[in-house]
Formats: sequence, structure tokens, C-alpha cells
Amino acid sequence: MLQKVAPKGRVYGFDIQQSALESAQDRITNPILRNCLTLFHRSHAEMDEMLPQARHGLVSAVMFNLGYLPGGDKSVITRSESTLAALSAASRLLSPKGIITIVAYPGHAGGAQECEQVRQWCAQLDSGRFEFELIAAKPGDQSAPRLFAVNRKF
Repeated sequence: MLQKVAPKGRVYGFDIQQSALESAQDRITNPILRNCLTLFHRSHAEMDEMLPQARHGLVSAVMFNLGYLPGGDKSVITRSESTLAALSAASRLLSPKGIITIVAYPGHAGGAQECEQVRQWCAQLDSGRFEFELIAAKPGDQSAPRLFAVNRKF
């Protein structure tokens, strides 16, 4: 993402696990890209509070990767309550013709419930302003990851 927005754009990242933020930071060696990255050791549900007010309504893309940190503590997972709050915040921050992508993993403890709640959240969006698509990694496999793509029409 950084390569797509540099040098004038900005990527904001949120995670409650410091190790995830450190891993992301360590991967960015190019100083130009590093200057386009802001990481928050906060819940994704706080994104509308943390992003500058001047960016509200101008965010081109919001990407969610739900579940747990690969290689990390599998007991630390995203929770429906914060995810739904984050999705609502993202929909307010999104620019016209912007996109929200959500990758959900129903195969882990709590993942199926969160995936279903994300689906319900998408389904209740104002169809005049948003459209969404659900793509299953392996149709018919209830534990396979799901990709939700939400587009703001205007």
C-alpha cells in the first residue's frame, strides 16, 4: 500500500499488539515509504478518533484482516464488537468511490460469529450509497476465509 500512495499519501495502521506494529515497521526500510506510514497501538475501533479530522470523508481505502496475528498469541483475536465499530467508522471516513475490504476467518474460535456479523453489517448498509460483494476462498467450505468488498458509490 505504501508504494501505491508514496510520496504524498499516507497509510495508517492499527493493532492492539505491539509486536504486529514492530513487524510492520521493521519491513519498511525505504525512508520515503516510512514517512508515509503512521502506526497506532490502538484498536481499529478508534480509527475515526485517531485520524486527523481533515482526512474524514477522504480515505480511499480501508483494509481489515480479522482474526489473529499469524505466529502470535492465538488467544488475542479480533472481536465482533470492536470490528463492527471499526467498520462503521471506516464507512464514515471513506471517500466517494472508496473501498473497504474485510478478510474474515470463520475457521478459528469466534471467527464464524464475527464473519456472520460482518456479513449482516454489510447487508444493512444503505444500498443507495454502498454496494458489497462477498467472495468465499473455497465456496462450500464453511471454515475458508471470506473477502467482503464494500464500495461507496458517491
